[in-house]
Amino acid sequence: MSTLMTVAMSVVMFAAQRSFPPDVQGLREWGGGMLTLVVSSALFALRGLVMPEILLPLANTVFLWGMGRVLIGTQKFYGVRPNWRLFHAVWLLGLLVMVVWLHWRPDFAMRVALMSFLVLVLNLAQLLVIVRHGERHLSTTFFATLSLLQVLSVLHRGVTALQGGAGVDLVQGGRYHDLYLTVMAFLTLLLPVGFMTVATRRLQLLLEQRSNLDPLTSVLNRRGFADAHARESARLQRSGLPLAVMSIDLDFFKAINDAHGHAVGDLVLVDVAGVITAALRAGDFVARFGGEEFVVLLPDTDMERATLIAQRIRQVLHQPRPSDAMDLPRYTVSIGIASQHGSGEPLDAMLLRSDRALYRAKQAGRDRIETDESHPEVA
Repeated sequence: MSTLMTVAMSVVMFAAQRSFPPDVQGLREWGGGMLTLVVSSALFALRGLVMPEILLPLANTVFLWGMGRVLIGTQKFYGVRPNWRLFHAVWLLGLLVMVVWLHWRPDFAMRVALMSFLVLVLNLAQLLVIVRHGERHLSTTFFATLSLLQVLSVLHRGVTALQGGAGVDLVQGGRYHDLYLTVMAFLTLLLPVGFMTVATRRLQLLLEQRSNLDPLTSVLNRRGFADAHARESARLQRSGLPLAVMSIDLDFFKAINDAHGHAVGDLVLVDVAGVITAALRAGDFVARFGGEEFVVLLPDTDMERATLIAQRIRQVLHQPRPSDAMDLPRYTVSIGIASQHGSGEPLDAMLLRSDRALYRAKQAGRDRIETDESHPEVA
């Protein structure tokens, strides 16, 4: 039953790899690793029937390959560079252990101990990756706990074998045999579940992120901007800090599309999104509201500070930049700025005032900054 469930989980992972976005890595390696462990189990089962002197080293080597592929899958999932040196070193050492302590100097306990410690190295490497790079979430805790149980089980078996403890030979049966096999079967079934749990969590985060981002420029869309405003407005309302918004529109963008084509127009949109983002602080937010219109949310910012940021954006656009080498047409922007009137003012009201300021900037000749009518204008 354990073998069938392992096969089923590997099939699930291969299917998930085909349907999950490319950002979720490691599923193929996990699926391949699980299938490799199934092959290893089949070889172990045959060792008493045909050529045990060959099948036993082969089964152990294949087992280490499977565990190594699982480690590589975990490293890829968390964006860690795969440690292929460790992978190859472990299975080669495992093959050496089997040759030496099976044929040259037969010693069953030593062989079990050394093989257990090689598996332990792979298990520990995986646990460290999860602890260091996993997010603080229940799914990660579940996955890490299962990995820790696997580490402790393999460590106990290795130490017991090194001490010549009874029951190390799983073929002989006994209480230790039953307990160890039960724990390992339990972990073999649940570890893939743990990995799929964190993979599904990653998928959920990616889908949420993509639903809040503009697909062309990778800045926020309307929904993401509204969520950011709701969070920041609630935070600033408690502290009484100011809040400002900027409405930014490219000047003569239709002419750019007509003269250079929509592909170049898209590159201009990506470029201006990068310019705006680079001019902001870490806690500011920029969104594309459609077409050539961008909106910026500036928490803890008064009108004077917002105007300085707007001026910095215009200055960057007026200077020679790396994008000039891409043959992008030069372009300018018009900017309207508004600050929040009272902590309870809704976002739509503030955006309406910044849009009016933007309209006045357009009417006044474009490539300029205008503030809300309740504040002094800035040319």
